[in-house]
Amino acid sequence: MQGKCRLHGATIKGVKALLVEVEVSIGSGIPGFTIVGMPDASIQESRERVKAAIKACGFTMPSQKIVVNLAPSALRKTGSGFDLPIALGILGASGQIPLEPLRDVVLVGELSLEGLVRPVAGLLACALCAARKEWKLVSAYTHELSSMSEHRCLEVISLHDFTKPLETYVTPCTFQRSTYGCDFADIAGHEMTKRALVIAAVGQHGVLMMGPPGSGKTMLASRIGSILPPLNKTERIEAAVIHSVAGLDPSDILAGVRPFRAPHHSISLAGLVGGGTPLRPGEISLAHHGVLFLDEMAEFSPAVLQGIRQPLESGVLTLTRAEGSITFPSKFMLMAATNPCPCGNYGSDEAVCKCTLPQIKRYQGRIGGPLLDRIDMHLEVMRMKAHAVMQSGSGTSSAQLHDEVMRGCEFRDWRLARTGGENPRQSKALVEACQLSCADQCAFEALAQQSRLSGRGIIRTLSLARTIADLAESNTVGIEHIYEAFALRLREESDDV
Repeated sequence: MQGKCRLHGATIKGVKALLVEVEVSIGSGIPGFTIVGMPDASIQESRERVKAAIKACGFTMPSQKIVVNLAPSALRKTGSGFDLPIALGILGASGQIPLEPLRDVVLVGELSLEGLVRPVAGLLACALCAARKEWKLVSAYTHELSSMSEHRCLEVISLHDFTKPLETYVTPCTFQRSTYGCDFADIAGHEMTKRALVIAAVGQHGVLMMGPPGSGKTMLASRIGSILPPLNKTERIEAAVIHSVAGLDPSDILAGVRPFRAPHHSISLAGLVGGGTPLRPGEISLAHHGVLFLDEMAEFSPAVLQGIRQPLESGVLTLTRAEGSITFPSKFMLMAATNPCPCGNYGSDEAVCKCTLPQIKRYQGRIGGPLLDRIDMHLEVMRMKAHAVMQSGSGTSSAQLHDEVMRGCEFRDWRLARTGGENPRQSKALVEACQLSCADQCAFEALAQQSRLSGRGIIRTLSLARTIADLAESNTVGIEHIYEAFALRLREESDDV
C-alpha cells in the first residue's frame, strides 16, 4: 500500500503562528517512521504518541516506511501541536479517513495515548493564522477560542471525529470580568498620589513612587488595575495572543481586564525581555496594553533595568538570536516603587537615615538617569500618621477614581475624533494638540529651561499637561495644567546627594 497526503499545521515564532505543510508519504522500503524538516524534540517524540493514538482509536498503523516532511524545511518547528496533522496525514495517506474535509483547514493539537485531542499553547495565534488564509482552525476545545468564533474554529475530541464530516463549531461565549479584590478605599489619605495615578491611567504615563518602607507604595500600585479603562477588542486579541503563546490563561484579558505583571527583583534579563529556545515573550511583552510593576526598583540588576529603555520608547521589543530576529509587542505602562536609600529612611521626618552619602548616591544610581528620564512622573510617597492609618476604608474609592478616568478618556477620544488624529507622541503633533497661547508657551519654555529638562523630558511633560487638560475637559492646555505637570515630573533632590 502506497499513498501520499498533504495537510497543514502551524508553528509559533515569537507571538505569531506560521503555516506549515505536513507532507506524509507511505511507501516501500525498510519499515520505519521518520520526521524531517527541522523538528524539535517534542515533535520527534510525537511518533510514539501517534502510533499509540492510532491503534487506540481502532485504526491500523501502516507497517511500511513512513516519512513525514514539515515544510518549509528551513524553518525550525516546535511544540506538540503537530501530533494531530501527522496522525491524520498517516490515516489519510493510508486511505482510512476521507481527505476532503481536511482541505483548507489548519490542524493543531496534541494527542493522548487514547487518541484524545488536547489543546496546546498558542491556539489564539493559530486561529489568527488560519483567519489570514480564510481557512478554519481544527483543534481541541478551549474557552479562549470562543473569542475567535467569527473565524469559524472547529472543535474535535478524538481521532474518531475525523471519520465523519466536521460540524461542531466553537460557540462564542461572554467572558465575565473578574471582580478586582483591591480597592483604593482601603488606603486612607494619599489623595495627591491617587490624583497622579488617575492622570497616569488616562494617559498611560509611567510612574515612579519613592518613599520610606511602609508608606503605601506597593498598596497604591497594586490597585491601579481597578481604575484602568477596559481593553478594546483589538487590544484584547493582541494581549490575549501573547498570554496564549506563553501558556497562560487569557480569560481575564478577553473580558477586558488589562494585564498586571509584577516580577520579583531577582528576575533575569531573559525573564524580563524574553528569551529561551524557542524565543518566548518575557514580562515586558506579557504586560502589553497593561501595567508592568517593578517593586523595589533599585534592587533590580542595573543591566536588567536597562532592557526596559528601548521598549518604553517604541512599544516593541526586537530580540536577535542565532535563529533570527523576532519582534514582540511591548506597549506597557511602567509603574515602579523604590526606597530612597538602603535603609529606606532618607528624607523621612519620623526616622533617622543611617546610610552614608556615597551609599545613598550608589543606591539611587542603580536605576540610571536615562531610565528615569523616560518615566513621566516622579512621586514622593511619605508615611501616613497613625490616626490616618486607622481611618483605612474611608478613602476615595476605586469606583470614584474609575469614573474620573473614564471621563478623561471619553473627552480625549472625542477631542481626537474631531481632529481625525491619534493620540500624539511626536513633538509637532503634541504641540498642536495642546494649543498653547503665546504667554503659556513662553512660561512652559522658561520652566523647562530652569528645570534643565532634556528634549525627551520636555515632550513627556507636555504630554502630561495634555492629559491633565483632558481630565479637566479642556480643549486647550492652560498654565494651571502646565504647573501641575511640572510638579508631577520634577523630583525634589537634595544638594547633598
